[in-house]
Amino acid sequence: MKKKLTIPDIYQIKKKGEKAALLTAYDYPTALIEDEAGIDIILVGDSLAMTVLGYKNTLSVTLDEMLVFTKAVTRAVERAFVVGDMPFLTYKTDPYTAIENAGRFIQEANADAVKLEGAGDIIPNIKAIVGAGIPVMGHIGLTPQSIGILGGFRVQGTKKEAALKLIDDAKRLEDAGVFAIIAESIPSELTPIIRDKLKIPLYGIGAGPETDGQILVVHDILGLFEDFIPRFVKKYADLNKILKDAFKTYIQDIKDGKFPDAEKSYHIDKKVLDEIKKVLLQQEKQNK
Repeated sequence: MKKKLTIPDIYQIKKKGEKAALLTAYDYPTALIEDEAGIDIILVGDSLAMTVLGYKNTLSVTLDEMLVFTKAVTRAVERAFVVGDMPFLTYKTDPYTAIENAGRFIQEANADAVKLEGAGDIIPNIKAIVGAGIPVMGHIGLTPQSIGILGGFRVQGTKKEAALKLIDDAKRLEDAGVFAIIAESIPSELTPIIRDKLKIPLYGIGAGPETDGQILVVHDILGLFEDFIPRFVKKYADLNKILKDAFKTYIQDIKDGKFPDAEKSYHIDKKVLDEIKKVLLQQEKQNK
C-alpha cells in the first residue's frame, strides 16, 4: 500500500524546490495507471464535459455527473492527491449550498479536495468551504466556466490592469485559505511574479515553466481529443491513431473469419460432443 499524499506532502514538494506533476483523469483504468506512474495530484476536471461526454464546453456537466467520475478515480488511487472540480453554478450560490455541494465530493466521492474557478465574489464562499474543513484549490487566468464573459478561450493578463488583477486574485485566494492555485493561459513572464507573491504552490497550464508544477488534460497529451488543441499542449502519445488502427484490424479480422480462432474459443470433450449429437439424432427420429 502506497502512502497517500496529503497537503503537507504537497507543501514539502514545493519547499524542496521540486516540481509537482498534475494530470486530469476521469475513469478507473486511467487513474490507476496515472497513480502507478507517480502522478502527484489528479484533477477530475470538468473538462470531461468536452473530452468524455461530448459537450461543446464545460458548462453543461452537472454535479451528479462529476461525482460519478470522481468516484471512479478515487476507487483506483492509492497515492495521488485527488481534487474534484466543482462544476458551473454549484459554488456561486449562498455559502451553505456551496459547502453542501463541495461536501458531496468529499463525503460521497472520497475526493481529497475541490477546485473552484475565479476569485472576486466567490471569496466568501471559499472561506466558508475551507471553514467547513474542506480543502480548496483555486484557479485563475483562463477560467473555462466564464468563457461567455471572457469571450472564448483566450490568454489572460496581457494588459496591465488585467495582470495586476491576476496578482491580486492570487493573493486573495491565498488569504481565503486555498492550499494551491492553478494559473491557466497567462503570459509566462507574469507567472513567476505571481508565484513569488505566494507561499502556497502555483501550478500552471499554459503558464510557462516557472511554476511549482504543471497540469495538462490527459486526453490532450494522449492525442484522444482533437476538436480543440491549445497551443500549450504537448502530445506524449498518439492513442487516436493506435486505437483507430486497432479497431480497423479488429473489424477486418471479424469479416475475414480470423477472429476468434481455436485458441480464443472454448472447447468441449469430443466424447461429450458425440453423446450430445447422438441424443439430438434420436430426438429427430422420434419426432418424424
